[in-house]
Amino acid sequence: MKPLDITIIGGGMITHDLLLPAIYHLQRTGILGGISICALNTPPLKALLESPDIVRAFPGQGFTAYPALTEPPTSNFPDLYKEVMAGIKPRQAVVVAMPDQFHYPVVMAALRHNQHVLCVKPLVLQHEQAVEVERCAYERGLFVGVEYHKRFDRRSLIARRHYQLGHFGAFVMGEAKLIEPYYYRSSNFQNWFTPDKTDPFVYIGCHYVDLVYFITGLKPVEVSVSGVKGKFPNGNEGYLWSNGRVRFENGALLSVINGLGYPDEGAGSNEQCLTMFCEGNGKSSFIQHDDQFRGVIHCYLDGLGCAGSHYNYINPDFFQLVPWEGAGFKPIGYGVDSVSSILNAMVRIEHETASQKEPDALRRRQEIIREIDRQGLIATPANSAINELVVESARLSILNDGMPATIHYGERPGVALRGG
Repeated sequence: MKPLDITIIGGGMITHDLLLPAIYHLQRTGILGGISICALNTPPLKALLESPDIVRAFPGQGFTAYPALTEPPTSNFPDLYKEVMAGIKPRQAVVVAMPDQFHYPVVMAALRHNQHVLCVKPLVLQHEQAVEVERCAYERGLFVGVEYHKRFDRRSLIARRHYQLGHFGAFVMGEAKLIEPYYYRSSNFQNWFTPDKTDPFVYIGCHYVDLVYFITGLKPVEVSVSGVKGKFPNGNEGYLWSNGRVRFENGALLSVINGLGYPDEGAGSNEQCLTMFCEGNGKSSFIQHDDQFRGVIHCYLDGLGCAGSHYNYINPDFFQLVPWEGAGFKPIGYGVDSVSSILNAMVRIEHETASQKEPDALRRRQEIIREIDRQGLIATPANSAINELVVESARLSILNDGMPATIHYGERPGVALRGG
C-alpha cells in the first residue's frame, strides 16, 4: 500500500492538539508519507516544531514548513496555500484547518488540484456550497471527510445502535452544552471570531446538533439562536456566548448553550454534556452523556492542565498521549479515531484502484465514496449537509436578534426567517 503525502493548511490550535499528532502516528506506521504544513506566517509553524509534547511523542519526525522558517515572523502569506497546492502531485491528501469562513475556497482549491480533503467542522457555511463540494469531489472520485469527531465517541456509537434498534423510542426533548475555555479569547480567535463571521453555536454547537442527527436520523427544520457579545483583548467584538434552539422534523426540541468562557482555573478543559429524553409506548427513556466528567481526576505537583491548573478532570476518551510498544508516545482517543478513519478512507480508495485504468478506476472510487456516504459514520458532504442548513439558519437567526429561521428540504433545500 503506497502511503499518501499530506498537506495541512493551517497551523493553529486544532493542528497542535489533534491533527498533527494523529498524522505523525499514521506516518510512522506507514499509512502516510511526507507531511507539509502551510500557515499564514512562521510563528505557529515554529510552535509546532518546538512543542515539547509533540517532540517527546514523535522523536525524529518533522514536516516541511510553508512559509520557510527563515521568513520574518511578522510577514504574512495569505495566498501561499494556492502555490503549495499547485505543487502537490495528484490524489494525495489535504487537511483544511482554518477559520470557518475560509473553508470553502480552500476546499475547492484542493479539489481543483485533484486532492482528497479532510476538513474540520463545519465543512462550509452555506448549503449550496456543500452541494458544490459534493458534486465536484464525486465527479473526480475524490473523498471529502468532515471531522465531526463526536461521531466516533464510543458513547455516541452505543447510543446510535440502541436508538436504531428502537430501545429508546423517539427523541422529544433535549439539551446540550459546550463551553470552551476563557483563554480562547486571548488566542488567534480574537482576530477572526467576529459577529459578521461566526458565533459559538456555529463553531462548537454544531457538534451536538450533528450528534443528535447522527444518533436519531432526525432532520432539523427550525433554528433560533441568540448571542451575547463581548470584547476580545485586542478590542475586537464577538459573540462570546450563544443560546440556540433546534426543532426537528418530528417536533422534538434541542436547546444548545455555547460560549468561550469556561474558567481557566476550572478543573476541566471545558464543560460539555448532552441529555436526550425520548418516548415510547406508554413509557419514556433518556440518553445522558456527562462529557466533562469521565471518571478520572488528577492533582499534580505543578499546574499541568489546559490553563495550568493543578486539579484536573482528565478526559481519557478524546485525546491522550500514552506509552506504546514503539518510540515516544501514541495518540489515542475518538478524536484520533476520527482523523484516522477519514485518512484511511482516502488510502483505501487509492489502494483499491491503483491497478485499474480510467474510467474503471473512477467508477470504483465513486462506488466507495457512496458506500461511505450510506454507512454514515464518517461525516461527508452527502450525509451531513443538514449541518450546513443548520449553520446557515443559525447565522440568519443570530443576526436578526434570535428570530427563528426555518429549513425547507426538497430539490433545492434552503433557509428563511419564519414568516419571511
